[in-house]
Amino acid sequence: MATTIEIDTKAASGTTVRGANALCVALERAGVDVIFGYPGGASLPIYDALPDHPSLRHVLVRHEQGAAHMADGYARVRRRPGVCMATSGPGATNLVTGLASAYMDSIPMVAITGQVSTALMGRDAFQETDVIGMVAPITKHAFLVERPEDIASAIARAFALAREGRPGPVVVDVPKDVLNAQVQLAPAGDLESGSTSVSAVPADLGALERAVTLLERAERPLVIAGHGVRLAGAHALVREVAERLDAPVAHTLLGLGAMAEDHALSIGMLGMHGSTGTNAAVNAADVILAVGLRFDDRVTGKVAAFAPGARVVHVDIDECQIGKNVPTEVGIVGDAAAVLATLLARLPERRRPAWRNAVAGWRQRARPKLDASDERMELAPRAVVRAIREAADPDAYFVADVGQHQMWAAQWLQLGALDRYLTSAGLGAMGYALPAALGVQVADPAADVWAIVGDGCAQMTIQEIGTAVQERLPVKMVILNNGYLGMVRQWQQLFYDGRISQTPIASPDYVKLADAYGAQGFRVDTRDALAPTLATAARADGPVIVDVHIESRANVWPIVPPGGANADAIDGPAS
Repeated sequence: MATTIEIDTKAASGTTVRGANALCVALERAGVDVIFGYPGGASLPIYDALPDHPSLRHVLVRHEQGAAHMADGYARVRRRPGVCMATSGPGATNLVTGLASAYMDSIPMVAITGQVSTALMGRDAFQETDVIGMVAPITKHAFLVERPEDIASAIARAFALAREGRPGPVVVDVPKDVLNAQVQLAPAGDLESGSTSVSAVPADLGALERAVTLLERAERPLVIAGHGVRLAGAHALVREVAERLDAPVAHTLLGLGAMAEDHALSIGMLGMHGSTGTNAAVNAADVILAVGLRFDDRVTGKVAAFAPGARVVHVDIDECQIGKNVPTEVGIVGDAAAVLATLLARLPERRRPAWRNAVAGWRQRARPKLDASDERMELAPRAVVRAIREAADPDAYFVADVGQHQMWAAQWLQLGALDRYLTSAGLGAMGYALPAALGVQVADPAADVWAIVGDGCAQMTIQEIGTAVQERLPVKMVILNNGYLGMVRQWQQLFYDGRISQTPIASPDYVKLADAYGAQGFRVDTRDALAPTLATAARADGPVIVDVHIESRANVWPIVPPGGANADAIDGPAS
């Protein structure tokens, strides 16, 4: 029988241990309490060491993509790097989608991969993959640890890099022989930790003063809140700056949650599926304060037609984003909280009633439109999303997958609590929601967590229901089932002459599937059954699947046509 020896991370300095144990100690010193992973031959020494480190909880996933998305969801809630782990070869390659999603959404993550022994590297060994070369474009950094003495510093540096500046994923690739080798534990204070601090005041005070002058003189100022506001914890500051300016606040998809949606200045999401009223306000602004966003194509539409009369003040922690997509009058590189605090101290208060009234008028005339047949639908998407919101706890987390349901959720959840909407926005990775929701539930065990998915997305990572059951994670998964890959079908209908090709998709019996896994399952076919079924799901103490059969050809409105300007949005069907 194997003997388990618990290693004290403080008292063990100077002790000789295996590299795998040194790696576990380094994780403990970094404050890690959960690892999402799947074992394999090259990572087996780590799994052999884990019983010696009971403070490290391991969540056994069903697919490594799920591990990466769980680490992503965990990181968004705990505000520290999530950790995932995989073996070499296919284990590492299966992490790629989750790493790319985290990279594009600026989510801090540390991924540990086992690697074949150093003597076999470069020889096409079984399950050998060039992990460093593979992940270089989708990570902040990737380490190959070639000596056991470097394990502790590589892990410490990985966590520092994942956090500092614009957050993101870091990969640490460790060969099996390095994990099996003996090494002396270094004192914690000797580890290279790297800088994680951000200057409290941006270096370019001249840019700040130019921004203050522009905003002070603006007649039609507008704030765009991006994900950087949430990452910096600058929610109160962006609200106070907006109130000081009397400026409406538009949100990017990941900026939803930077400000309560029921605040008088919050005007909702802009861009491809944003309200036409919000887009009208953006296009009419004379000065835009854009905080923590990339100005990607889903926000801007046709760049040449985006906010044509506005002078843009762009605040971002990543200097590379300033002026990359939209012409910028003033660029300020810095942490969103530090910049907003400095602006707040310098901006005079001013009321702009005419501007506020104009924005309110656009918003009133251009509320998100329903499908023309919405009132006749037995289960309209809007009704389903609103019913989910009403069944859930007021502080519940909602994790949306990618597609029509993602946009319906963004439009109709209308959340008052901050930071409660999660999604894969930059990469748009289908299959994100269920595993990410499990990561959220691990991060906040007492929280009410709902995954909102489509029938296409559901079938990409449905196996993680097995993880939910084994780990007793009471996530509620609601499937908006329309029998199509809905967003692609909508594009085919609108922009490809209605030719429907390879978008109808069959689904399993989700009630039976849930039962097979040991979860609860329900099917909803009528509006009368919707609220009672969701209420039952909300009370469940284990994972639940609710399969809601919505109108098969309901569309998301508005939608900006490909290559079009935001002002060209199609606001509803022709008839």
